[in-house]
Amino acid sequence: MIKSNTELVDVGFVDVMNKSGNKKQLKLKCSVVGARGYSGLETARILLGHPNSDLTYCFATSAFDLTKILGKKAAAILCLPDSEIMNHLTDVVFLATPAEVSMKLAPQILAAGKKVIDLSGAFRLKKNDYEKWYGFQHDQSALLKTSQYGLIPWAGPAKSEKLIANPGCYATAISLALIPVIKNNLISETGIVIDAKSGTTGAGKKAAENLLYSEVDGECLPYKIGQHQHYPEIVEAVENFAGKKIEAHFSTSLIPVRRGIIAAVYANLLPGKTEADVKSTLQMAYGDYELISFGSAKNEPQLLSLKRVVGTGRTHISYVVEGSKLYLFSCIDNLLKGAASQAVENFNRISDLPISTGVSHLEAVT
Repeated sequence: MIKSNTELVDVGFVDVMNKSGNKKQLKLKCSVVGARGYSGLETARILLGHPNSDLTYCFATSAFDLTKILGKKAAAILCLPDSEIMNHLTDVVFLATPAEVSMKLAPQILAAGKKVIDLSGAFRLKKNDYEKWYGFQHDQSALLKTSQYGLIPWAGPAKSEKLIANPGCYATAISLALIPVIKNNLISETGIVIDAKSGTTGAGKKAAENLLYSEVDGECLPYKIGQHQHYPEIVEAVENFAGKKIEAHFSTSLIPVRRGIIAAVYANLLPGKTEADVKSTLQMAYGDYELISFGSAKNEPQLLSLKRVVGTGRTHISYVVEGSKLYLFSCIDNLLKGAASQAVENFNRISDLPISTGVSHLEAVT
């Protein structure tokens, strides 16, 4: 729609000419559903500081005051109950909701011509049974086929995607470590062991006895052994981006920290492969991506520190090679690269912005 001879007005990103003849870029209106949860709140926090986002609405099960959490900068955001979502749609809607809720909301939002970035697992699995891994029957098979799995930087340039399935936290950390070494034929696809540990915010805000401070403090508690929903997601991601299907033992544990994931991957190098091959493979995969740091765990032990990565959108990948054995480690903030900041990276990608816009400035909480 033309407003004047000198300025174009549209919802979304467009280059416009102001009266001085300089280009400027309009902001894209965004909203967050599930904004009271950990990942929803972090998404709102990042979008508030994003130069190309106009965070207009936040939704939760009941109305709330976001300024009490994010301060006065959130005063312009209208916080509404979930019943108002379809009456206040924005150009991009971030769903930080349970998978069953996302499965119901996404089709309605997309039918209204809006884009969806879903932080739940509702649209991640293309080849695996949702009833087995998530406990419900998936009734949106057409959307499941067309959704794009947004693992950054492997997802590549955006085309005309309307629905982005934001990867899970464990799946992000582990897939980013595994994909390069599988893709470049460094390790066997079988006999892989994955031991991943997460802070308690990965379980969300729901009240549960096993998440009480008294239960978690001083413990390392394995859970969902052989049944974690991120396992098939990892297998599919590696197959999609590396071209091979892996078979792995996958163990997840809760550790007494609020946030952060450290994932250890143990594998056998194929004959003739060396530490130099691991280094060059990671350089080839991530040398141009500013949000991943990588190196030898012996030479750069800081890459093993959760404190160095929590609070940032970064991934730290490190390795040790002993003979034919490869030890890979991947550290992320489960609420940021494992959820909110990767969702914003996907927002950047579908909006044709530099991928790290609004994310690269996030600092460690130490």
